[in-house]
Amino acid sequence: MAGAALLAVAVVAGVALWFIFTAKSVRFAAEPAEASVAVDGALALRLGDVYLLRRGNYRVQASADGYHPLTQPVSIGRARSQTIDLKLAKLPGQVDFAVEPADAVVLLDGAETPLGAAPLQAELPAGSHTASISHPRYQPTTVAFDVIGMGQRQTVAAALEPNWAEVTIPTTPPGATVAVDGEATEFATPGPVPILAGERRVSVRLPGYEAWADILNIVAGNHVTLPAVELVAAAASVRIASDPPGASVTVDGEYRGEAPLTASVRPGRRVLRASKAGYEPATKRIAATAGRSASVAFKLAPLLGALDIETQPAAAELWLDGQRHGPAAGTVMLPARAHDLEIRKDGYASYRKTVTPQPGFTQALKVRLLTHEEARLEALKQVRRTSQGHELVLLRPTEIRMGASRREPGRRANEVLRTARLTRLFYLGRFEVTNRQFRAFAAGHASGAYQEIALDQPQQPVVQVSWQQAALYCNWLSERDQLGKFYRVEAGQVTGFDPSALGYRLPTEAEWAWAARHQAEGAPRRFAWGPRLPPPERHGNYADRAATHLVARTIFDYNDNYNVSAPVGTFAPNDKGIHDLGGNVAEWIHDFYEIPEPAELIDPLGPAEGEYHVIRGASWQKGTITDLRLTFRDYGADGREDLGFRIARFAE
Repeated sequence: MAGAALLAVAVVAGVALWFIFTAKSVRFAAEPAEASVAVDGALALRLGDVYLLRRGNYRVQASADGYHPLTQPVSIGRARSQTIDLKLAKLPGQVDFAVEPADAVVLLDGAETPLGAAPLQAELPAGSHTASISHPRYQPTTVAFDVIGMGQRQTVAAALEPNWAEVTIPTTPPGATVAVDGEATEFATPGPVPILAGERRVSVRLPGYEAWADILNIVAGNHVTLPAVELVAAAASVRIASDPPGASVTVDGEYRGEAPLTASVRPGRRVLRASKAGYEPATKRIAATAGRSASVAFKLAPLLGALDIETQPAAAELWLDGQRHGPAAGTVMLPARAHDLEIRKDGYASYRKTVTPQPGFTQALKVRLLTHEEARLEALKQVRRTSQGHELVLLRPTEIRMGASRREPGRRANEVLRTARLTRLFYLGRFEVTNRQFRAFAAGHASGAYQEIALDQPQQPVVQVSWQQAALYCNWLSERDQLGKFYRVEAGQVTGFDPSALGYRLPTEAEWAWAARHQAEGAPRRFAWGPRLPPPERHGNYADRAATHLVARTIFDYNDNYNVSAPVGTFAPNDKGIHDLGGNVAEWIHDFYEIPEPAELIDPLGPAEGEYHVIRGASWQKGTITDLRLTFRDYGADGREDLGFRIARFAE
């Protein structure tokens, strides 16, 4: 027995020595230091604050008052001495938020969801925190604080600064209700009224008085008293009607509009007056009460005038102001105001006129109804003016025999006899286009001079103009006068034309020939003045004695007193009211140039294409029998010193 006991002691002692020599020295550094530490696992021997542990894995438990218990796995390595940190987490703290005002909202650490409204208590983790505190009527603030934790209770206090100012509004009379930004308040003047900082629209209302309002810039804490406000008694409202409607209404002599209307008037006795053309004016007096509405109706008595109507042909109908009235004959009594009168009869154009009968007076109206064709021609003005001052004469063309007989002295081969029948009414410029008129289109244009004699005076016909420039001028003028452009233009060049357009253009060759040569009786004119040379003295501007030193061929013993072009309209017009068709300057024609066929044409506009355009008429440079004849045809593309143009357009 004794031997066995000794053996057991020896074994235990050996194991203990083995453990001591093979164990590692482990120190647990706990935070807080007073925490108690326990090691679970295999054999662990504690010597003071050091544990002897063999290599391997253990579970360490630590606890301390005010901290969350800690269970932490640890691994013991080869090192002879080792230190292992144990950090315990503090328990949360109880935080009371003592905030003024009581219902302020608290947000914690930038969260979007509020923690709650003060006063409130919250359990918060130990550590640093930030509280954002706000209230609609106070300036927001931010508070930084540290939570002690460990279950301890602490208080965070904050007082918000007011975000308003007290505004005193002294009104006469007092007691008006106050609204801020359109929202009614519980306050009445003079207040004071607490108003939030910022730009605010403050208004006051008191029954029987007009509202008062102002825009105020409120600064928090800056209490103010506004200047005294004298409230104005509210206007009265008057609904005014008239029979017939549309009467002009005045209140105390001030025009307010046409009845029916609602007028705002000052309280007290007021004078209302209604008047309408053709009716007796009427006056009424009312006592207007502040803030009240009243109604006033006027019944106007008509003033009548007599209209004595005689119409040819008979059996026509009379319409007044859009309503059928009866036969357009005899005496009609009408209110003495403007009426839209119309007389109708089948097969005739209606006659329209505005008439204003006069009380106690009989007006006579005699009307001859026109056929539709007569009315169409009547509607076309005989003379029209453009925005640039051109006078256009309305011409009703017929048939014209163009060209000249081969036996005629001076005839050229391109003057082929042919007939042109013109069916469209057209306007032709009374005068050639002047320098002044053309320079409104091309400010830099200069007609220049010929042998140092000016061609550039404002009323001289413009020269040195190409056919393209003349056509573009026509389009420019059409645009100014709001007419459809006749010429089609691409990249600044005329490429075609629209025969249906009513815009300005150059005259066609047939139109020019008809205007220059047509006579009501007899054959077409040979020269602008008649059948034979020379022209009567000062008939027109041709190459005369005054131009002997300028041109080679002149009219023998003829003098017109101008050696170059004369101001347009200097010489008498022809029987159609057109000036200078046979002289002064030659003129560009719309048509492309060709040697025509001896055929009959209707409303000819010339060839569809070509290189040159026709030029018609003599000029101050021309004095031969060939040039002076009205059948003379020239052609070209570029301008020259004796070549200008006049404008034309279709009438319809």
